[in-house]
Amino acid sequence: MWSTVASAFKLSLRYLEPLQLVFFASVISAAVLFAVLALQNKIQLLLKYPKKNLPICLLLGLLNPCLYYFTLFEAYDRLPAQDALSINYSWPIMLVVLSIFILKQRVRMLELMSISIAYFGVIIIAKHGNIFTLEFTDPSGVVFALASTLIWSIFWIINVKLESDLTITLFLSFVFALPVLCVISYIAYPVSEVSFKGLAGAVYVGLFEMGVTFVLWSSALRLSTTTAKVSSLAFATPFLSLLMIQVIVGEQINIATLLGLILIVAGIILQSIFNKNAKASIDI
Repeated sequence: MWSTVASAFKLSLRYLEPLQLVFFASVISAAVLFAVLALQNKIQLLLKYPKKNLPICLLLGLLNPCLYYFTLFEAYDRLPAQDALSINYSWPIMLVVLSIFILKQRVRMLELMSISIAYFGVIIIAKHGNIFTLEFTDPSGVVFALASTLIWSIFWIINVKLESDLTITLFLSFVFALPVLCVISYIAYPVSEVSFKGLAGAVYVGLFEMGVTFVLWSSALRLSTTTAKVSSLAFATPFLSLLMIQVIVGEQINIATLLGLILIVAGIILQSIFNKNAKASIDI
């Protein structure tokens, strides 16, 4: 399901502006997350949610979905889907970079190596393999794609520090974001016809980007005897996405994009190996 959303983003943006797609998809996501809470018998937990955390949920809502999906959809609107997908997939490395500066974590050589490998992959994708020139194919699109990784990482750092039920926090974030998105969308597009294809795309994005897929992924992690086995499957997602983009969107996948994505995934894997080794040494 996650492998299809990059194609869904690109196709939906043929009929909707990025801000419109954020709004309509967020409405669906909020509805799906509420249904999930009901199915998980968490409505009582929702009603008892600490009021002191509500301002933080508002901040989280401004970050995600408001800022995050706006920058992400702008990147998809400006770049080929394969480029936006691959650069956005570098967010785990951005999370490491922010942890160094925000959480004051010590930098180790392996971390620097994994960061360097991943962002070299980003450069290859952004320059379509022409790494010895000073020109980028679409600088603004690359900036939006990198900004999305920054916003997403900040969102998750705050989320971890909140130490609340993740589904409830996500639901409240979307609920608080909806009035903001509604007002901004109305100001930006006061009179605008929305096609059925655009709405259908927004429904699909809302369902499978942060809705049904989130529940399936959480269930897989909970039911698996080894979390690492399930988590490792996530590395197949961007490559399956490239296949979907070529088949559904019709983009010819560039060798530079594939090479850059391999380097990004290699950097993420190297970082995960480092974390396991560091944890093992602490346990010993």
